[in-house]
Amino acid sequence: MLGLVEVLLYEAGEAESIMGDELDDPSEELPSAAGEIASEYPDVWEAYATLGEAASGAGPLDDETKRLVKLALAIGSQSEGAVHSHVRRGLDEGIPPETLKHAAVLAIPTIGWPKAVAALTWIEDITADID
Repeated sequence: MLGLVEVLLYEAGEAESIMGDELDDPSEELPSAAGEIASEYPDVWEAYATLGEAASGAGPLDDETKRLVKLALAIGSQSEGAVHSHVRRGLDEGIPPETLKHAAVLAIPTIGWPKAVAALTWIEDITADID
C-alpha cells in the first residue's frame, strides 16, 4: 500500500525517486504540493515516516529485495509514477535493469498480460538508455 505522500505525488504527476521514510525535511525535498502538505501536517508526516522506517526494519529482507517488493506492489497497483520511482531508485542502488524487468514478467500470471506489459513499458521508460 502506498503512503499518503506517495499517493499525493503520483496523483499530482510529481512522483520522483522519493520514499517518505527517507526524507529529513519534506518541505525542501518533496515536490511543492506534497512538501506543502507535509509541512502543513507535520504530525502526519512524522507518523508516515516512522511507519516507513518500522516497516522497513520489521523483517529480514535485504535492501534489494525490499526494493523489488516495492516495485512489484507498484506494478500490481498499476501506478506508473510509483513504478518509475522504484525503477529509478533500484538503478541508483545498483539493481540491474533485467532484474527490474523480471518483476514485470513475474506479474503476468497474477495481474494478467496487458497490465504486466504496461508495467514493463513503464520500466523501459527509465531503463531504455541503459540497456
